[in-house]
Amino acid sequence: MGLAELFILAVGLSMDAFAVSICKGLCMRKVTVKKAGIVGLYFGAFQAGMPLLGYALGVQFQDRITALDHWIAFVLLGLIGTNMIREALSKGEEDCVCPTDEKEELGAKNMLLLAVATSIDALAVGVTFAFLKVQIIPAVSFIGIITFSLSAAGVKIGNVFGVRYKSKAELAGGIILILMGTKILLEHLGVF
Repeated sequence: MGLAELFILAVGLSMDAFAVSICKGLCMRKVTVKKAGIVGLYFGAFQAGMPLLGYALGVQFQDRITALDHWIAFVLLGLIGTNMIREALSKGEEDCVCPTDEKEELGAKNMLLLAVATSIDALAVGVTFAFLKVQIIPAVSFIGIITFSLSAAGVKIGNVFGVRYKSKAELAGGIILILMGTKILLEHLGVF
């Protein structure tokens, strides 16, 4: 997996965190570098850590299912992407709910729950990394940095523009993940 593909994948994975960061920014009276950094750090760390955990799990099964690895990557990325698109297009989309206490907004309990929830899909991507024999440390570092940057920017964007871009970010992320899965499958089948 090349740097350009990894960048596209990192952006796709970070769209959930970006969307939640927009909500965080919407709830803040004043955005500071520290507040944006806290949000970015939580989301970036979990988006980097979950693929690492998925990779560790995937390595255990890598030798047994090498003939199917491209299909597994295709299905996992396709399912994650489809779910993101479904959430982005759902009519019953929930609005951002802001707690009354702004300190609670960035509290460890709240941020940990959100960081885990937005990074579950990265766990599955980590499994595919094991099958594709991706160099995991540079890959997860890159994903973490991209997610940190987009999440910190999302806080400011949410504070300035509101939730206007939330569903568009999730839609774009879903499309990116489906395209990456399709590319992996087509490369393995010799189409590219």
